[in-house]
Amino acid sequence: MNAAPDLEAVKKRQQAAWSAGNYAVVGTTLQIVGETLCEAANVRAGERVLDVAAGNGNASLAAARRFAEVTSTDYVESLLAQGSTRATAEGLPIDFRFADAEALPFADGSFDVVLSSFGVMFTPDSSRSAAEMLRVCRPGGRIALASWTPSSMIGRLFAILGKYLPPAPGLKSPSLWGTEARLHELFGSEAASVTATERDFVFRYRSAAHWLEVFRTYYGPLQKAFAALGPAEQASLEQDVLALLADCNRDDTTLVAPSAYLEAVIDRR
Repeated sequence: MNAAPDLEAVKKRQQAAWSAGNYAVVGTTLQIVGETLCEAANVRAGERVLDVAAGNGNASLAAARRFAEVTSTDYVESLLAQGSTRATAEGLPIDFRFADAEALPFADGSFDVVLSSFGVMFTPDSSRSAAEMLRVCRPGGRIALASWTPSSMIGRLFAILGKYLPPAPGLKSPSLWGTEARLHELFGSEAASVTATERDFVFRYRSAAHWLEVFRTYYGPLQKAFAALGPAEQASLEQDVLALLADCNRDDTTLVAPSAYLEAVIDRR
């Protein structure tokens, strides 16, 4: 029987990975997802909104543009700082707080809406982070999530990375958050309803090589993977990623690659 994974050790490695590079370079391209997520959650002026694992603040900014009272949290200080810079540039009053998604520093029922856009799905202890989101969301409030699906381009990318750097035994894939079955497991007992819609985010880059250059430089998990491998394995990983991009590309001259994600709104009991 395999021992349970050391989730705290996994979290520290993940924190180091997301702190590497500069995720904001990639994150800002995903802004449209934060906007559509806030529309799906019906974020309204004056509501108390929490963005969990907010990165550089896409969903936070979208909620603040709708005149909500927004708290933006992450466990990477540099990403919070970049989110704060973006908010200042737009004159948006957002409270940026350092916080672990598995131990949110807020009282029960503090928020009307709890959001996470490609963030909470990466926490090692899914049950704990889901329980925390439920705890801080008031009865009758909403939890809205955007999560890559297992068969999406990004879901397949993480499967490729797992071939070279296998995850800890027993650790659940983050892309399971992109399935209705897993969301019902995590939230079903406290949910009045779960509404899920599969959408595409389209990566648009000059070429597959350009996408790889940007992600290898700025996207922490990919940067860390290349850094951990020898030259031969690096070359093999590069070819596997380029093959994935070629399979997903829908254009002849640039990279236009859709990646499916699940947009889900959980109405809390």
